[in-house]
Amino acid sequence: MILAVEDLCVSFDGFKALDNLNFYVEEHELHVVIGPNGAGKTTLLDAICGKTRPDTGKILFNGRNLERMLEYQITRAGVGRKFQTPMVYEDLTVFENLEISSPKPRGVVGCLCFRRDSAFDEAIGEIARTVFLDSHFERKAGQLSHGQKQWLEIGMLLMQEPELLLLDEPVAGMSAKEREQTADLLREIARGRSVVVIEHDMEFVKAVAHKVTVLHQGKMLAEGKIEKVQQDPRVIEVYLGH
Repeated sequence: MILAVEDLCVSFDGFKALDNLNFYVEEHELHVVIGPNGAGKTTLLDAICGKTRPDTGKILFNGRNLERMLEYQITRAGVGRKFQTPMVYEDLTVFENLEISSPKPRGVVGCLCFRRDSAFDEAIGEIARTVFLDSHFERKAGQLSHGQKQWLEIGMLLMQEPELLLLDEPVAGMSAKEREQTADLLREIARGRSVVVIEHDMEFVKAVAHKVTVLHQGKMLAEGKIEKVQQDPRVIEVYLGH
């Protein structure tokens, strides 16, 4: 068990976005979270990465309590987060975006003393190949397609060597071909780390999910393999049926 969310409550002005939620992720698991708008999906990721503070409950990552840690501390602990809109440096090249995402040169002295070597360049090249951008090294990020920007941001997270990757709607706005490639990418990533994905594209969910959790009104409605979840009458009523 790499992540354990227990009895988690998050409220905004009296509205309970998460209501005593329990949520668990195993090592090297690709876990997809689905549910209608307002179900608490993004709030769950926000709480795990420290963007939102829970009212009560625990968030344990590799046995460490995350709920009172700062965002940068959670990142350094091994949790990477991708938001819905790609957050890349559009005036920098693909190579430069990946280079500055490395956690190695920390602090003023570290940055001044840091020198690239062949091993570091090879690591960047490997990640660029993983996210299908090795032929775009010298292109500025602003010239990439929307899907390529999504891949670049995932590559930037991989540079940080996270053990847990949180992805919010990674295939939104992608073409059918890009969605297929992203499914391949996430399956490859999950071989070496755990991945939590929020997604609405059910064909994509079927292609990648080891386990699916359905949220509704801040609570778990159903959980299990996609075939089981799709047949649950409650899930059909509140989500799939619409």
